[in-house]
Amino acid sequence: MQNLLRSSTWTLVVPGIAILALAATWGRKPGDVVLALVAAFLVGAVLASVHHAEVVAHRVGEPLGSLVLAVAVTVIEVGLIVALMASGGSETDTLARDTVFAAAMITCNGVVGLCLVVSTLRRRTATFNAEGTATAFATVVTLATLCLVLPTFTTSRSEATFSPGQLTFAAVASLALYGLFVVVQTVRHRDYFLPENAVHEDDHADPPSDREAL
Repeated sequence: MQNLLRSSTWTLVVPGIAILALAATWGRKPGDVVLALVAAFLVGAVLASVHHAEVVAHRVGEPLGSLVLAVAVTVIEVGLIVALMASGGSETDTLARDTVFAAAMITCNGVVGLCLVVSTLRRRTATFNAEGTATAFATVVTLATLCLVLPTFTTSRSEATFSPGQLTFAAVASLALYGLFVVVQTVRHRDYFLPENAVHEDDHADPPSDREAL
């Protein structure tokens, strides 16, 4: 327990230093060295927040743990996008769309592909729950098509954008679809998103205590 606390001390220290560094340089144009240090502390703060989310996710278990991590990553990504768009002016109008598209491609191709390769190299055969995987991919593909592909084919605007009415429909449909996915993941077909095979006791660390999770 003491080793765990010592190893995670940085996750409490680095965010505080990052806040101080950000406050000290806000609205200024520091030199390259100072800018690099601030960027390093901000990256450390992001990693620390992901660590905290992972501890909480480990405590609540699957499949709620996956939702905790998804919400944490989404909040981090939206925060970074909003910060960049607020300071970038009109040149960052498409930043949100491009970032979401990049995240979808990295997840569906890079992360999933890497998991399959590593699993195959370690166990000769990659095993996964087909029902849960198909449900998740169907949700991602539908949302990506609705929000990233469909605007290209609309004719209400000259640019590849939605009109206010279309944007409202896309937002409501996206929320409804994701809500349905959450219900399926956590209630209706919870077993689809649990490990297919029973894990050995030494495969994972013991869940953290309530105090550590808090």
